[in-house]
Amino acid sequence: MPEAPTGPPAGAEAKDIVSALARAGELAALYSRRPAGRLDPLVLRRILAEADARGPQGTVLALLVQLATAVPLLTETATSPLAQRILREALDGTALLALAATDETAGSDLTALGTTVDLGEDGGDLVVHGTKRWVTSALTADHALVLARHRPGRHFTSFSWVLVPLSAPGVTARPADTAMFEGSGVGHLELDHVTLSREHLLGRPGRALALFARHIAVERLASAAWAIALCRRVITDTERLLRERLVADVPLSRSASVRQRLAGCAVQAASLDALWTHSRESIATDRDSTAAAVLKAASGTTVESVLTTCAQLQGADGFATGGIQQLRAEAAVFGIGGGTTEVVLDTVADRLDAVLNGLAP
Repeated sequence: MPEAPTGPPAGAEAKDIVSALARAGELAALYSRRPAGRLDPLVLRRILAEADARGPQGTVLALLVQLATAVPLLTETATSPLAQRILREALDGTALLALAATDETAGSDLTALGTTVDLGEDGGDLVVHGTKRWVTSALTADHALVLARHRPGRHFTSFSWVLVPLSAPGVTARPADTAMFEGSGVGHLELDHVTLSREHLLGRPGRALALFARHIAVERLASAAWAIALCRRVITDTERLLRERLVADVPLSRSASVRQRLAGCAVQAASLDALWTHSRESIATDRDSTAAAVLKAASGTTVESVLTTCAQLQGADGFATGGIQQLRAEAAVFGIGGGTTEVVLDTVADRLDAVLNGLAP
């Protein structure tokens, strides 16, 4: 990203950063060179890496959801004048979006969610009712893209997207009970029979889950890009810390066992980087869900391994406020958000032949 004024200070709100990115032309570079609803993965990776360097991690999470999922999804579904206006505001950096998919009881089993939307009759008003939990930017966004059920049953055509203004009557946002993810605005949304005009319906009813599957693939690509930046930063910081720590007048970083463990972390990060580079276009352009599942699983295991090793090497210093132990707890999101590692490994197992055939010479 360019230098100031496009580089907001550390801890800046996600909305401020989005606004700065728009002024710098970064949002135009991110989206305008690709077909509608698609983005340039290299531009996104650069944005997320620079945001990670500034922190806090919650702000990076909010940016990731906005840039990699919410805006592209709205781009594909904004058919009404109202939705198109909100999209323009998001692209101008004046609107922050939340993505409200996870339900109160269903968790990541989206076909079991209980949030409903009554589509009315003959183009009448919509009525949205339910609870969404652990929504990034719930406390700070202007609008939420809400996944809701418009008819009973678990069939994938039973769901629709609704654009819900978070200032609408019947909407209550409350903070999540967590001290983690500063800057993410994470919270829970209560939607108490929220009545909206038909213009708030995004796309055709019944296509919501198919669209979500396409865009969650790109979110997994973005998450892996962030994971690489995070691992690189943590390994670098750990090596620098150990250079300054002496044992018998010799820097701890020169210990053979320490060197090998840091090298092992670097190899894991480099492997994830190679996988990201290999699969970025198939995911960003073709929405390859199998490649995205492989990358998501690799991201979760790599981040966990690298941060566990570096946290142990940093010793007691890692327990300081804002230290690696706190970061390690927050980084667990890489194995949970966007589908747990176990869920995506099931996806990989279902498509094992395709994955292995991709390794053939």
